[in-house]
Amino acid sequence: MPKSYAITVPTAFPRQATGWERLQHLIAIGGPIGFIPWVPATWASAVVAALAWWLRPGWIAVAAITAGLYLVGGFAATTSERLLATEDPRNVVIDELAGQLITFIFLVPASGVLALAGFVLFRIFDISKPFPIRRLEHLPGGWGIMSDDILAGIYAAVALFGLAHLFAH
Repeated sequence: MPKSYAITVPTAFPRQATGWERLQHLIAIGGPIGFIPWVPATWASAVVAALAWWLRPGWIAVAAITAGLYLVGGFAATTSERLLATEDPRNVVIDELAGQLITFIFLVPASGVLALAGFVLFRIFDISKPFPIRRLEHLPGGWGIMSDDILAGIYAAVALFGLAHLFAH
């Protein structure tokens, strides 16, 4: 059964939640980013692209942080889905944080142009969901939320690497 795409209003803390569940929800919505009422996913991606350009993490840091976000995000996003009683709530952005970050695994954005290109490529793949990205959405709970963005980020990483090398020669 395909996931619904109902738009949910960002929820600070669902009323029927324990402290642990509220913490997981806060992590899933990326702290303050999930409170942005318009396109929180795009804002999350923009924040990561800007931080990657500013901090210029190496590929090991990108891989380690992405793996951590994926593991934590799978559980936290599952909790948010349950608390909000909707699949893939629009204010859950930990998936965009991880997917946008993995975009820079092969090429650290040494310029604003590369950071912007990585941001645009990730958003294109995340929104268009070419094969088999859309299929990953069907994984259970938060794992579907996280997995499709990871693969979109990998597609964007390959495209960014290719474009950078194409324009370097």
